Amino acid sequence: MKTTLKTLILSAALASPALALVPINEEPVIHDKLLQGFIADAIDDNCDTMEARKLRALGELNDLRTYALEAGYDRDVVKDFVTSKDEKAKFKVEAAEFLAALGAVPGSQDAYCKIGEDEIAKDSLIGQLLRSTK
Repeated sequence: MKTTLKTLILSAALASPALALVPINEEPVIHDKLLQGFIADAIDDNCDTMEARKLRALGELNDLRTYALEAGYDRDVVKDFVTSKDEKAKFKVEAAEFLAALGAVPGSQDAYCKIGEDEIAKDSLIGQLLRSTK
């Protein structure tokens, strides 16, 4: 009887991480890194002296995919999340809000370029995803 109880407890303990997963779009590490990627992308789109480091971004995405799978998210959940047009739209809005809070105004390159240069100087993930052509 004790062996069966121990087996049940062990099984429940091993299963609990999968049961405790937050929705993938709310997972802090995944959300944070993706948001930084969207911010870098918006800077690249709005500043002529900034270029996206596409291979670096691809590497970060692959690392995030691995992170999500190791955290217990199903492959299909990960795939659906990264291909969701709704999720992309939400991240673009959040990136625009972040940039606006730092003074970026659509159509005005100066603020985007300054933010990009500042992020490169800070060696943040946003900065690591960008290259200055100045």
